[in-house]
Amino acid sequence: MATDRQNEAQMNKNGNFSVWQDKLIEYVISHAGALISALVVVVIGFIVARWIGKLVDRWLTRKAMEPPMSTLLVRIVRLMIFAMALVVALGTAGVDVMGLVTVVGVAGVGIGLALQGVLGNLMAGLTIIFTKPFRFGEYIEIAGVQGQVTNIELFTTTLLHADQSKVVIPNRKIVGEILHNYGHIRQLDLSVGVAYGTNLNNALIIVRDVLARNARVLKEPAPVVGVTMLADSSINIALKPWTSVADYAAAQTEIYQDIIEQFRTNNVQIPFPQREVRTLNHPA
Repeated sequence: MATDRQNEAQMNKNGNFSVWQDKLIEYVISHAGALISALVVVVIGFIVARWIGKLVDRWLTRKAMEPPMSTLLVRIVRLMIFAMALVVALGTAGVDVMGLVTVVGVAGVGIGLALQGVLGNLMAGLTIIFTKPFRFGEYIEIAGVQGQVTNIELFTTTLLHADQSKVVIPNRKIVGEILHNYGHIRQLDLSVGVAYGTNLNNALIIVRDVLARNARVLKEPAPVVGVTMLADSSINIALKPWTSVADYAAAQTEIYQDIIEQFRTNNVQIPFPQREVRTLNHPA
């Protein structure tokens, strides 16, 4: 008995499929001309959208517009042209365009509620692109991470960390947060100690010469050099030169190595921590 019901259900299913298949074939045959015209419209719309997108991209490049903004505008232009071509194609194929737009609108509301996080990233991405709190190549610190901006998209922003790893941040985590933008240059915060018996002016001259010779150190802004602390066993000299973002790590190692070599050549002592211990009431 159960087998007969299953067979009957399968036959009904096959019959329904055959009916729909026949209707589809009949529709294609009766509307062949309209369907071919609609397909041609879609293909032409796709080609025109790509062509106009390239023209807009070239025009924006000549205007020196930033890549995120130009990419967004090009995508919007292409999407609008292709959407118009698709609507025309559907109308040519005999589809009720107004009814379809209504259905899409209702579905869009439900999809929007389900994708609140994605839409939040999208709106934040548009905010970043239009307000420009940072640009390509700048070094920023935000949301507990830092790195050089390598990509700004509608949903995410990508930073290149100092160890060459990539940090991808959702755009909604950026908008509204405290942003530290270093720009295209960074300031090193170095320190070196010299003994109290050192000729301080001579040590400062050596340090300034080291910074002046280093090709990675920027001439403008001028490096900051001076005494910052009288420690227990040393006079601490601060060095705060500026470098490009790419030279930040390499400049630090080069400067320290050059300072050590110059101090040794000029007999400038770099002290180490010492303690003097005295024993009182020691028996004879």
